[in-house]
Amino acid sequence: MALVAGASFFASLPFVILGFWPVAGFYGLDVLLLYFAFKSNYHAAQHFEEVIISPFELLLRKVSPEGQAREWRFNPVWTRLVAEEHEEFGVTHLAIVSRGQSVAVGHFLGADDKAALHQRLSRALGEAKRGPVYS
Repeated sequence: MALVAGASFFASLPFVILGFWPVAGFYGLDVLLLYFAFKSNYHAAQHFEEVIISPFELLLRKVSPEGQAREWRFNPVWTRLVAEEHEEFGVTHLAIVSRGQSVAVGHFLGADDKAALHQRLSRALGEAKRGPVYS
């Protein structure tokens, strides 16, 4: 941010010297908007979801950027994944469904990442449905 602010300051100097001082304000406005965009992105990046699958339980935990956590517990035998796929855009929505309850998962991911998540969760859920492996 300091580098962008410095570059903006030096780029606006010729305009101030020539008497076009309002242009400097627009340079400063660009830096301010970029700062708020970075701050907003950092805040949103603190949101995460955790999925833990075992033969006995599927645990979905969502944590908001403020740190508030919500948890859903499902029996893997009665759980399925539902993916809505658009012909042009790929996977647009992914949800865990069990006994009439549906919870969206990975809503912040892009279409390719949602497809990869769907593939991995399907594989893990299939292994969990087969039951525990004792050696």
